[in-house]
Amino acid sequence: MPKLYTIICATRAARHGDKFAKWFNDFAAANSDFDAELVDLAEVKLPFFDESTHPRAQKYEHEHTKKWSKLIDAGDAFVFVIPEYNYSPPAEFFNAINFLNTEWNYKPAAIMSYGGVSGGLRSAQVARSHLSTLRMVALPEGIPLPNYPQFLNENGEFVATEMVEASAKTVLAELKVWNDGLQTIRKK
Repeated sequence: MPKLYTIICATRAARHGDKFAKWFNDFAAANSDFDAELVDLAEVKLPFFDESTHPRAQKYEHEHTKKWSKLIDAGDAFVFVIPEYNYSPPAEFFNAINFLNTEWNYKPAAIMSYGGVSGGLRSAQVARSHLSTLRMVALPEGIPLPNYPQFLNENGEFVATEMVEASAKTVLAELKVWNDGLQTIRKK
């Protein structure tokens, strides 16, 4: 069964991405053929990039990089849950991506974005561009959450709408199609 990682990219204490990511991960586990697993960059605790050689060489010196490499290498597909900070993803997203190179290659990725009126779509577009430089297939389909507080109930819990669920189903279907096709390339 292919491995799908849902990665929480915001690490600050007052974040909401963890709620959105948990919902998506549970939704994927119940509605796809992926083995879904949640990854929280706040728990991974990567320092600011500290390897002395380029990630393409895979000559990792630090244990945190070796663990991150092993985790990402085991993944087949990814959903990044990304807020929009000043029209961009958070620095933690770029740092986590840039720690590695080959481990990301030829794997599909989608984005669940959240923010104000734009739903984090500007952030998502920047992230897609960056992911594509790592030979990932960054899907145009995504799950935007515009004015994200509207999706939180009085207890601060995420409540998905029919449109959010439909978007999630589309993303999961596309991730499967691309993962199935890219498996051929990754086996070479």
